[in-house]
Amino acid sequence: MTHSSGRLRRGAVTATAVGTLVVPLAGGTAFGAPTPGHTAATTVTATEPPSPSASSSGDVRALTPDVTHQLDVAVQQVMRQANIPGVTVGIWTPDKGNYVRSFGVADKSNGQRMSPDLYMRIGSETKTFTVTALLKLVDEGKVGLDDPIGKYISGVPNGDKITLRQLAGMRSGLFNYSEDPDFFKALTTDPERPFTPQELLNYSFKHPVLFPPGEKFSYCNTNLILLGLVVEKVGGQPIQDFIRKNVLIPAGMNHTVFPTDAAFPSPHAQGYTNQTADGKVANSTNWNPSWGWAAGAMISNLNDLRTWAPTVATGVFPDGSYMISPATQKERLTTPPTTIPGAGYGLGIFNVQGWIGHNGSLPGYESLTIYLPSAKTTLVVVLNTDINYQGSEPSTVVGEAVTKIVSPQHVFNLPAQPAAH
Repeated sequence: MTHSSGRLRRGAVTATAVGTLVVPLAGGTAFGAPTPGHTAATTVTATEPPSPSASSSGDVRALTPDVTHQLDVAVQQVMRQANIPGVTVGIWTPDKGNYVRSFGVADKSNGQRMSPDLYMRIGSETKTFTVTALLKLVDEGKVGLDDPIGKYISGVPNGDKITLRQLAGMRSGLFNYSEDPDFFKALTTDPERPFTPQELLNYSFKHPVLFPPGEKFSYCNTNLILLGLVVEKVGGQPIQDFIRKNVLIPAGMNHTVFPTDAAFPSPHAQGYTNQTADGKVANSTNWNPSWGWAAGAMISNLNDLRTWAPTVATGVFPDGSYMISPATQKERLTTPPTTIPGAGYGLGIFNVQGWIGHNGSLPGYESLTIYLPSAKTTLVVVLNTDINYQGSEPSTVVGEAVTKIVSPQHVFNLPAQPAAH
């Protein structure tokens, strides 16, 4: 999420009006993770996502020695330009080869090298897990996507009109709590303090609604806090337990956690951010991610995100069983138009130039986990800074550089746009 510039709200989508999926505190792209302080507002225009069953191997180049060298050079050039301490990039294809490389440092204080095994905070990618949990309850007939949020949670502005579908699709009209100045001050004054979901909602609900439900797209962490509460209430257990039992264990994702405090499994990279009270760069590794909760608190590593990319994009677990029913998955992948050319946002997931998935941004960390169904190819990027480069989030800059080489017909580009306030 972003504060004044939009980063604290980072979720993962670039936005003009609302925020990015990324929630850049400062002003990054629109779809990031929950970054405090800066909310990017965005309207995305979407096209129907390609069928996951389609296979056009020509959409991805073979990872030959020449191509892998081009990738090495491009990633390192971006790192120098954007001043990225460390980054890991993974590309996996069914028949064109794989590419896994780490560059730079995980810890600037001692020079520890970045490596593919490190745990990383994944920010707004948490949204894909929260919405998956909701969709499992939909499949069980326990909730309906067109139920009003007021059926489950009281005190929500327009709660009798805003549906669960509109919350998951970023079309509720609610104010993004991570853009509230008092929230940003509280977070940056004491970044290790815990926040409760109700405290986060209070920052949002003191503001008037921005527009009638369903009128337009606006990236908003508040939506996911509400959906997390629905999952807990209807699922009958804490959201971290529901996600672990129903999503992570069946997917074989043993290195992904939904933390309840600032605990960070080892080994992990140190994170560096300028989303601070004085604007100076600080080490945010031990900051409490509770302020992102169901919108952005989760932790994972490269290999688990490699598993998650095709799983969330297709709705099918690695063993071939359905994670989400085909009918419900189709609802998830319906991406209504927004204002970003070539980008659409469905239910907690985006489609950018054919790549389906999400990005994430939390102070000190960014990630990008996407899947190209037409080539059955996965791309994962994780890095240990969220400091924008020329108005763009570093994960977007890396993702664009990589896809220009690997999938020139499907370049991952989320144009940077100023946050709207």
